[in-house]
Amino acid sequence: MKNVIRFPTQLRATQTSNHDGIRYRTIHGYRRAFILAGQGPAILLIHGIGDSSQSWRHLIPILARNYTVIAPDLLGHGESDKPRADYSIGAYANAMRDLLSVLDIDRVTVVGHSLGGGVAMQFAYQFPERCERLVLVSTGGVSHEVHPALRFASAPNADLVLPLLGAPGARALGQLAFGALKALRTKIGHDADQLTRVFDALPNAASRRAFVRTLRAAVDWRGQAITMLDRCYLARDMPTLLVWGERDGVIPVAHAHLIHAAMPESRLEVFSNSGHFPHQNDPPRFLQIFQDFYESTEACCHSAEEWRALLRRGSIAAPVAAPALRPVAPHLSV
Repeated sequence: MKNVIRFPTQLRATQTSNHDGIRYRTIHGYRRAFILAGQGPAILLIHGIGDSSQSWRHLIPILARNYTVIAPDLLGHGESDKPRADYSIGAYANAMRDLLSVLDIDRVTVVGHSLGGGVAMQFAYQFPERCERLVLVSTGGVSHEVHPALRFASAPNADLVLPLLGAPGARALGQLAFGALKALRTKIGHDADQLTRVFDALPNAASRRAFVRTLRAAVDWRGQAITMLDRCYLARDMPTLLVWGERDGVIPVAHAHLIHAAMPESRLEVFSNSGHFPHQNDPPRFLQIFQDFYESTEACCHSAEEWRALLRRGSIAAPVAAPALRPVAPHLSV
């Protein structure tokens, strides 16, 4: 019998405080913050850039009824330390492996949002023996397009501008700007509330530095510098769910169709009235889709022999670069 996830409507507005349920472990000398809840099969939830484990606050109490939920604050984010360190996608994937090892968790279903989706894909690539399923939510790491504001923030001179976010009145101006974009019904304005929460963390100097280092590891002035399309063939036997918001103004929904075409056995769900945060825009639907996906798939069992065979065949047959997209202008509108 399937485990049924019921989502009480009153929980949709539940807010988990930054310190509610947060645990800490020091790994490699740095304090890592994470939420650990529930029991059962393990699910690893990885948030996006500038965000924290609070990105999943509406989902964790419900998921924890049937699963062991691990939701870390990535290094440089949330309550985790923010050192001068390696903030690359590969380093984040290693950090997920290390945290799971410390917690005595061997295998997980990995759910990643935005930058976290890129980390999830990298985790599955680096440690396929530890990944049972893959859920990518408005994920980065598919093709080059990304909102122009992120391209600007990754530029060398951004270091001179971002400190202004800590100036008096900057928060109020940011809220006003996001409010105006929301009132104009722009795509980026669709996520005004979520982006305001991320924006609120940036006046902290340490958070700003970590944000820029993380961004520059994946984005430059031309857009996203990393693609996983050249390695999609390795995920042939990995159950994969793709979730995207049709009105995503940060990473265009065209990327969802591109990765789905590269992974034809994946399942694609597009939320028609959602932006870059579909798991927050419609939590009940997201939970139902996740449950259906989880219950209808078998955990991937990694085979080193098959992996070698795929690499040998794929090195000839697989595409080596992400094709350039030519989306219509609204995909990059603010």
